[in-house]
Amino acid sequence: AQVTLKGGSYHGATGKFNVWNPVTFHPEFSLAQMWVIAGDGADLNTIEAGWMSDGYRSTGCYNLDCPGFVQTSNKIALGMHLNMISQYNGQQFETKITVHKDPTSGNWWLQIQGEDVGYWPSALFKALSSTATAINWGGEITNTNPDGRHTPTQMGSGHFASEGWKKAAFVRNLGYVDESCTIRDPDHDLIPLTTRAECYSVHLGNFDQTYGAHFYYGGPGLSLSCH
Repeated sequence: AQVTLKGGSYHGATGKFNVWNPVTFHPEFSLAQMWVIAGDGADLNTIEAGWMSDGYRSTGCYNLDCPGFVQTSNKIALGMHLNMISQYNGQQFETKITVHKDPTSGNWWLQIQGEDVGYWPSALFKALSSTATAINWGGEITNTNPDGRHTPTQMGSGHFASEGWKKAAFVRNLGYVDESCTIRDPDHDLIPLTTRAECYSVHLGNFDQTYGAHFYYGGPGLSLSCH
């Protein structure tokens, strides 16, 4: 359950991600992140940054488990635990994540809460060696169809987007980085997309001064509406 921005030339992306601890079942995962994307098929490049419950067990390359990402921060480590977790109808916590391309080196930098964590060298990429052509923000889960049914692994808070503030997970203050390294609002160009709306939903909010471009997303997985 995500929103996407495409059709432009993007030098990065940003968003404030509401932090939850959704229920997951081995070997599945549930994540909230943004995707900075260029290319397709065998030439597809993506940079992905966010939070995850459980983790990829057999596919993908995350944190510092493979060569490439250059860590520069001694304050924030990839793969560290997030201890400040939002509560249903209670206190909400979030983390700001930004990925942007350095115009001089061509490297893609990761910032968390304003701290430069490190970078992906430009030499790692083909399609992303220039600019991104799409950005996605939102949630994703794996569904192994246990016992022939949809998984009960949750996305976001485990509640549908329609429940809104303090109940559904959100991503707010979405932005993209333009060629002048300025963060811009994508308030009129976002496209919601979900593969199983009866299991996990997404709802775009109206642009405002505090939350900017934002949306709610998530769901419980297996339920009366999701089989």
